[in-house]
Amino acid sequence: MKNFRGRVAAITGAGSGIGRALAEELAQRGCRLSLSDVDEEGLAETVLRCERFGVAVRPARVDVGDRAAVFAWADEVAADHGQVNLVVNNAGVALGATALGQSITDFEWLMNVNFWGVVHGTQAFLPHLKESGEGHLVNISSVFGLISIPTQSAYNASKFGVRGFTDALRMELEIDPCGVSSTTIHPGGIKTNIARNARTDESILVAGADPEEFVDSFDKLARTTPDKAARQILKAVERNRRRALIGPDAVMFDIVSRLPAGLYQRVLVAGARRERARRSEAQPTPT
Repeated sequence: MKNFRGRVAAITGAGSGIGRALAEELAQRGCRLSLSDVDEEGLAETVLRCERFGVAVRPARVDVGDRAAVFAWADEVAADHGQVNLVVNNAGVALGATALGQSITDFEWLMNVNFWGVVHGTQAFLPHLKESGEGHLVNISSVFGLISIPTQSAYNASKFGVRGFTDALRMELEIDPCGVSSTTIHPGGIKTNIARNARTDESILVAGADPEEFVDSFDKLARTTPDKAARQILKAVERNRRRALIGPDAVMFDIVSRLPAGLYQRVLVAGARRERARRSEAQPTPT
C-alpha cells in the first residue's frame, strides 16, 4: 500500500495511545475508518478527532479476546465500507508479576488481549483483505518481543508470540501472493496509558521492582510520542517492511537481542539484585 486515500482501515485499541494516533493520521490522509475498543468513552473522543477531517468513521465496542465478536465486527466493517485494506491489531494490556507469582486469571486476561486478539483479528480480516485485492496487516508486538525482562514473563510470552505468528504469516502471504502483506511492529517506550492501566502484583518486589513505582518508571523510559510512532508505522506499511522498530530505544533493544542470551540476562539479573538490596536497606528498622 503506497496510498491511504480512499482506502479503509480497521484499528483495534483505538480509544487512546498508538491506536488513536494512527486513526488521526490516517484520517488526515483521507482514509475511511472502522475503530474498536472496550473503552467507549475514549473511543468516542477518537471518533470526534477523526471526523473533523471529513472521513467516514465507524466505532464499535469490541473485546478482541472474544473471537465471535471480532469475526462479527470484521464482517460488519466489510459490509459497511465495501472493502478492507488495512488492519492494525493494536489493542494491548500490561501485567507486572513474576512467573510464579502471577495469577492464572491475570495471565489469561493478558494473553486474550495481546496474543489471541492478534490471532482473532488476523483470521477474521484476512479473507476480507484478500477479497479487496490490496491490503496490509499490522500486528503490534513490542521490544519485549525481542528480549525478555524479569517481572514481564506473561507480556514477553504474548509479544514473542505475536512476533512468531506474524513472521510466519508474512512468509505464507509471499508463498501464495494475494495482494496482501504483513508487518510486525516493535515499539519501545511510547507515551501511552498502558502502564497506568496495567495490573501489578506484589511478587515483583522479589525482582527488585515496586508496584507503586511501576507507572513512574515507565513514564521516565517512554520517549516517543504516539503521533511519531503512528507516522513510523505507516511508513513501514508504505515500504512493506517485515519488521519496524519504533523509537531509538527499540533500536537499542534490537542490538541487545543479537548478543548471547546469557550476557544480557546476567546484566539484568545483577541490576535487579542491586535494586532489591537497595530497597531492603532503605526499609525502616523495626523498633
